[in-house]
Parts: sequence; structure tokens; C-alpha cells
Amino acid sequence: MDAMKPVSGSCPYCGGGMRTSAMSCPSCNVEIRGRFRESLFLQLSDSEQQFLESFLLADFSIKELANRTGMGYQAIRTRLDKLIETYQGLRNSEDQKKRILDRVAQGEISATEGARLIRGLDHGRS
Repeated sequence: MDAMKPVSGSCPYCGGGMRTSAMSCPSCNVEIRGRFRESLFLQLSDSEQQFLESFLLADFSIKELANRTGMGYQAIRTRLDKLIETYQGLRNSEDQKKRILDRVAQGEISATEGARLIRGLDHGRS
């Protein structure tokens, strides 16, 4: 069995956002390619994902996380607030993309204009 590598939401070459374009079944080797909806959590940085995992394993308790890591309450609270802000930004971006696609589907704007607007959202995040 191949060693599993961790998934990162960032391109190792340019830092842009990575997208899932293929999936495979290890049991029968079937592969599918296409565009897949991804969890917003995968778009968090590696350090944000690790912090979120640590917080989860500490039963979502700042006090318990402080005991496990030696970090102070305020440092944890600051990181948690930043993580929440980042996640909300990702959600807002996804909502904006859906609204743009709806406008294209309704003929309010062209597909070219919609693509330009979506690229602008993606570049604003990078």
C-alpha cells in the first residue's frame, strides 16, 4: 500500500488554492475525474487545520488545550478568533460564488463576466 500524504489546500509551487479533480477506490482501482465540491476545512492552512484538530481533541475546551500545549488562554483565544474569521471568510466567498453563478444562469451577466468575478474572489483570498 502506498504511503498516504497529507492533503493541503495550498499549491506547493505558487501558494494558490488546490482543487480536487480525481478520486479513486483502493479496493477496485476505479478512478473518476471531474470537479468535486470540497470541504471548506481543506482550504484552511496546515497550521489552522492542526490547531482545529488540537482544539477538537481537547473537547473544544480552551482550558484543556492550554493544559495540553502550555499556551496561554489569550494566545489560544486569539488563534481561535482568527480561525473563525478565516472560516467565515471562506463561507462568504462560497456564497458569493453561488450568487454569481445564479446571475449567469438567469442571464443577468455573461459567463465571461461571471468567471472574471469569481477569479477576483479567489485572488482576493490568496
